[in-house]
Amino acid sequence: MATKSDIEIAQACTLRPIAEIAARAHIDARYVEQYGRWKAKIDPALLRETGREDGKLVLVTAITPTPAGEGKTTTTIGLADGLRRIGKDVTVALREPSLGPVFGIKGGAAGGGYAQVVPMEDINLHFTGDFHAIGAANNLLAAMLDNHIQQGNRLGIDPRRITWRRCVDMNDRQLRSIVDGLGGKANGTPREDGFDITVASEVMAVFCLSSSISDLKARLGRIIVGYTYEGKPVTAADLKAVGAMAALLKDALKPNLVQTLEGTPAFVHGGPFANIAHGCNSVMATRMALRLGDYTVTEAGFGADLGAEKFLDIKCRMAGLTPDAVVVVATVRALKMHGGLAKNELGTEDLDALERGIPNLLRHVSNIRNVYGLACVVAVNRFPTDSDAEIDFIIRKCRALGVNTVLSTVWAEGGRGGEALAREVVRLCEKGRGSFRFAYELEGSIEDKIRAVVTKVYGGHDVRILPAAQKQIDELTALGFDRLPVCIAKTQYSFSDDPLKLGAPEGFTVTVRHVKVSAGAGFLVVLTGDIMTMPGLPKVPAAEKIDVDEDGRISGLF
Repeated sequence: MATKSDIEIAQACTLRPIAEIAARAHIDARYVEQYGRWKAKIDPALLRETGREDGKLVLVTAITPTPAGEGKTTTTIGLADGLRRIGKDVTVALREPSLGPVFGIKGGAAGGGYAQVVPMEDINLHFTGDFHAIGAANNLLAAMLDNHIQQGNRLGIDPRRITWRRCVDMNDRQLRSIVDGLGGKANGTPREDGFDITVASEVMAVFCLSSSISDLKARLGRIIVGYTYEGKPVTAADLKAVGAMAALLKDALKPNLVQTLEGTPAFVHGGPFANIAHGCNSVMATRMALRLGDYTVTEAGFGADLGAEKFLDIKCRMAGLTPDAVVVVATVRALKMHGGLAKNELGTEDLDALERGIPNLLRHVSNIRNVYGLACVVAVNRFPTDSDAEIDFIIRKCRALGVNTVLSTVWAEGGRGGEALAREVVRLCEKGRGSFRFAYELEGSIEDKIRAVVTKVYGGHDVRILPAAQKQIDELTALGFDRLPVCIAKTQYSFSDDPLKLGAPEGFTVTVRHVKVSAGAGFLVVLTGDIMTMPGLPKVPAAEKIDVDEDGRISGLF
């Protein structure tokens, strides 16, 4: 019998009315704003008015990703369903997918197999319109900036030093670098410009890190859009754009409630990429999930060197969060690819390749335990081609670090395949929190913080800061931004800034080519290697396989 696709499994599911899911999450009906039968936004007033205490926070992260797949979101959802199956009151907190990857290289992004959040078609496409609101707010600010220059430029903004870019939630390399304002004086001031993908917009980061409307407005006001001829920063507040931007975002700021295939309440809200942004769902959704469940399972994007590092060093620092346990997801197939095997060679037992690749997993595990002081468990997504010898090899290597390994079969079995992992997570949480610490403190210089992440988390030898980036660091330090955390943008495919360096490379140097401030978000963005903030579509986009029939039934969405 042919294996069902993710969308076929999701479409065969019997969804519960969202009011029933809200009640299951202890949400009174007065806080629920329904978006049809299966989705709702939850009024943030709930956070102020509920008397429940926060539950345990479980972070799911992963090894360095490969084309072989790891299943981090699938594990997150399956673990939550597993916790519910063993009698725990649980919620999930996830990011919203970006349309760029959905139509680009990976198709849908709402879990997989029998561990999904639904309605997956809605979640993967327009959902409740949050990303559209974020894009509109971003582009309103861009329009007001250029209009200010057109209408006399009272602030003295230097068109050559504008840092604010427009955005669109689609992979489109054609928009990376453009010239606009052409066609004569009435059409604006000609200048070089460009687009970022919406998930890389600072508005997305502000949105995800805000704790309330007032905090949102304060952060929006601090956004720097460029500099004057005298070198003074110009902010969104200077352009009087804050109120209108907040008006566009007021409904989007309310967390979205959906459900897993097994009816576990799931908050899906916000979606910055972890390779070019901080890679975590919104603070408001995480806080709401914690307040409503005894256990909250959340994830951070890409490998632990990206998503988990930023979750811990940026989000937890700003929001005052501390994970009670961490799950590091791996597959035998991906580890063998880190060991040098091609994708078509992964189905055959190869302990030598696994031995070459497993240092990647061990470094991520060591970072969680030794850099951040947190308890963790390794979850291995088992494939039919994995041999017992390969599984035993991983278990032995992790045990040597004092970490247990649990097999997960949530893709095929849903929550039932996550019960063993759920029990280990409960055991770690009940042991009590470790001595959580950050990879760096804020008092150091910008260079010190970048170097700390590169040497302590990535395992590199040093950083090479290009002259243009050093000048930017000096200017940002003079402006007083040197006490902010760093959000390092680099390839997701390697600990280094070279995507071809697989496994756990050593002795490498990370090249820093650009540093800018996201003053509203409250961090410094450090661009390394060849990382770009506007991806392109692949040779064969996933969009070519997506279709809809006369009844509105979507196909090909992963």
